[in-house]
Amino acid sequence: MTVPPNPAKKKRKFNKAWIHEHVNDPYVQEAQRRGYRSRAAFKLIELAGRDKLLRPGMIVVDLGAAPGSWSQVLRERLGPAARILAIDLLPMDPIAGVTFIQADFREDDGLKAVEEVLGGAPVDLVISDMAPNLSGIDPVDQARSVHLGELALEFAISHLKDGGDLLVKVFQGAGLPELQRAIGAHFAKVYVRKPKSSRDRSRETFLVGKGFQR
Repeated sequence: MTVPPNPAKKKRKFNKAWIHEHVNDPYVQEAQRRGYRSRAAFKLIELAGRDKLLRPGMIVVDLGAAPGSWSQVLRERLGPAARILAIDLLPMDPIAGVTFIQADFREDDGLKAVEEVLGGAPVDLVISDMAPNLSGIDPVDQARSVHLGELALEFAISHLKDGGDLLVKVFQGAGLPELQRAIGAHFAKVYVRKPKSSRDRSRETFLVGKGFQR
């Protein structure tokens, strides 16, 4: 007798394994100890330290900010004189010293809201942890991820001051080399990074553009 597959049972096993891994993840435990909203904080800490992205008093735009762990790191590291602007389609609990806009960065209204808050001030650093809602279809998800990276680059080109930097997350796969070259056309140096706190099975990688050249 052939037993039909049971997707619900497989899903329960997957969820149980994920919860076990998550609870025992040292980065999750350390994030909880230090009051960070997610383990992603350590990705920014590592990347910023390696490529010297953070300096006191900067103006920084955090794209795809929710739940806010990257903004928390920025607030800690940049000092009271810094201006931090965060935007996300999802809600985010307030962080002292961070201006948050709940809007869709992909839409004109979201972009306009960011520009109104900036008031024409040039930006020192653009960081993007944006990721698409996963469809489970790899080519579709990959294309969406690269598109978000392209949008972050377009924003950086329009708003960074000379010498500014860009940090953007994108999935490994088709379109990544092209995005890397596009960043390299506007920055003195571009690096591909995979922080230790990024899980091995994750396809996420980070592109760092150093030294914007208008």
